[in-house]
Amino acid sequence: MFGFGELVLKGGILMIPIIFCSILSLAVILERAISLHREQVSSDAFFSKVEEPVRRNNIVEAIELCDQTNGSVPRIVKIGLLRHDRRPEEVREAIEETASFEIPYLERYLGILATVATVSPLLGLLGTVTGLVRAFMVIQMKSGLVNPADLAGGIWEALITTVAGLVVAIPTYVAYNYFVSRVNAIVTEMEKSASRLIQLLAMREAPAE
Repeated sequence: MFGFGELVLKGGILMIPIIFCSILSLAVILERAISLHREQVSSDAFFSKVEEPVRRNNIVEAIELCDQTNGSVPRIVKIGLLRHDRRPEEVREAIEETASFEIPYLERYLGILATVATVSPLLGLLGTVTGLVRAFMVIQMKSGLVNPADLAGGIWEALITTVAGLVVAIPTYVAYNYFVSRVNAIVTEMEKSASRLIQLLAMREAPAE
């Protein structure tokens, strides 16, 4: 069996950018997994907690609940609560403006994963081509009198880079699609919570005399 270092050497110079892509992909996957996990909050459960003080017209208590809960949904709800005395159109506009900052944060670095998933197999394909070119150059230099050992270097390069590129690209592509689905789910929860809040503010109980 060959060690990792020996396989990298046999794969040639193109193994360097492929390895770089794998490290970059792993770093982004870990960062996004941690960040999106922190954003995970049950909007229904959270909104149920906020709804009671809002119905009692205790906006301060509702805002404190938002401050105690991490995630995009609580931040969106807080923005709406801070404008509880405004018209529904103004509340919605403020929420949409905040969402325009929240969504890019949720999608941060996903472009890197998409790029790595696309570029890695192309680098592997390029390694395949250069490996085959190298093998044919050996055949030409040997004037057709070639033994298998003479072609081994080029064939190794052709096969290893292809495998390495796919090994990096496949999990990266899976992770990218998973994170995109998580972001879409969070955005949906944000939209649902915003609509519920606007309706709640419009029908909340008047302050007791």
